[in-house]
Amino acid sequence: MQQDIMSQGVDLMLFGMGTVFVFLTVLVIATTIMSSFVQRFLPEAPAPEPTAAPAAAAPTGVTDPKLLAIIKAAVDQHRAKHK
Repeated sequence: MQQDIMSQGVDLMLFGMGTVFVFLTVLVIATTIMSSFVQRFLPEAPAPEPTAAPAAAAPTGVTDPKLLAIIKAAVDQHRAKHK
């Protein structure tokens, strides 16, 4: 009795694993065929050439001397605190 159940279990396992293997093999083959079909009959459209964008004005930085002095003092204070 026990041997019969084990034999049925092994048979069921092999049948299940074989079914999954066959299904995955068919899936890979179908995907490969569809990919080649799409590449042959529906080629990718060429990418449009990028147009030259007008050069944007680069930020000139801080022009106010008072604000520049405040920023410099803050940076110096931060560096002194973290040394």
